[in-house]
Amino acid sequence: MSDFDQATGGTHGIGAELRAAREARGLSLEQVAADTRIPQRHLVTLESGAFHTLPGRTYATGFARSYAKVLGLDPDVTADRVRAEMTDAREQDGSASFEPGDPARVPSRGLVWLALAAVVLLLLAGFFIMRPLFAPAAELPSLVEQQQQEQAARQAALARQQAGRAPGQPAGAPAGPVVFTATVDGVWVKFYDSTGRQLMQKQMAMNEQYQVPADAQGPLLWTGRPDALRITIGGREVPRLADDDMIMKDVPVTAEALLARNQPTPTPAATPPASPAPGFVPSAVPPRPAQPVQ
Repeated sequence: MSDFDQATGGTHGIGAELRAAREARGLSLEQVAADTRIPQRHLVTLESGAFHTLPGRTYATGFARSYAKVLGLDPDVTADRVRAEMTDAREQDGSASFEPGDPARVPSRGLVWLALAAVVLLLLAGFFIMRPLFAPAAELPSLVEQQQQEQAARQAALARQQAGRAPGQPAGAPAGPVVFTATVDGVWVKFYDSTGRQLMQKQMAMNEQYQVPADAQGPLLWTGRPDALRITIGGREVPRLADDDMIMKDVPVTAEALLARNQPTPTPAATPPASPAPGFVPSAVPPRPAQPVQ
């Protein structure tokens, strides 16, 4: 017999009385467990008087009340006797007092660490999200500067395009839609207008064509393979933008700008010498005075 059984009277405590009442009524532990919805192992614990092994004082007294009702005993008296035996056992063996709460409901150590890790992650996420609000000057200038540079590049390209437009094209110059044709596979191109609005961006397949919209405002081209783009204006081929692969950006692609790229640079005309004044003879020598006749 354990120390607890000795303190509660062994087979003479309230647990033994519950077992005797059940056996007198011809009930099995399975039947009582089904009627009270108390696990059978807890019923065995109640009958053995080992109340200290139950989750807590509240559970011990609650189970005893339900068990007593099924057996036709007084629930209050049964609960009081359970409390008394638990108190006597605690005083005799010096054990800690029973807690009314269920230890199973106390968060485990793993769950506590998991909660702490979640809190740390939330704090870090909040720091990175809120950092721009506390240091806006570290983010905005670079973005503004980039936008200004892009706007300046578009304006410069538009100015170059407008400067390349001649008042009138030479006789026989091609006119009509501007069409780009890829001569190899995978030619990356980006067409956009002077405001930055994208017209088309993709990797063109071999022999794939793109016609520059006639109503595009200052259309420009960005590509890394200008040598692989055949250009036609009104169906007539014009020289390509470059003979080698290179990155070309903000290239005006209107018919006027493309034709202006291939116009020879005019050579300044030689200034003719000034015409001599009428009657002036550069080589004339002033006449000598007549000699007297001897």
